[in-house]
Amino acid sequence: MTERTPAELARRVTDLMMEHDAFSKWLGIEFVDIAPAKAIIRMTVRPEMCNGFGVCHGGVTFAFADSAFAFACNTQGNLAVSIENSITYPAAIRPGDVLTATATEATKSNRILYYHVDVTKQDGSVVGLFRGTGYRTEKRHPVD
Repeated sequence: MTERTPAELARRVTDLMMEHDAFSKWLGIEFVDIAPAKAIIRMTVRPEMCNGFGVCHGGVTFAFADSAFAFACNTQGNLAVSIENSITYPAAIRPGDVLTATATEATKSNRILYYHVDVTKQDGSVVGLFRGTGYRTEKRHPVD
């Protein structure tokens, strides 16, 4: 196995995850910053992501935040899975808005991970507050 720095491991794991993640690709997610226990991603809201009121569907915002959470909690090499998540939507999102999700580890135990994901739009306003709980397995990501 090749020795990697924590930053190199984080990037390789998230690149591998994205290679196999058709939904995140459909969302148009791009990586802004990846580091151990952290992920910042970006996407632009398209008209087909909006509901009948012309605002971004809550499920799209949730999925976007959930992707940031998934990338962040897998950056340390072990497969981690979601076990509970919630989101609050403090402001509307419109087609053309550029969203950024910043996922950071709040705390962890040996197996349980707690993350905060803030979703903002291009003007810096907060449009989503996501909280995620994950479970870190013993299985390593096949990055080599």
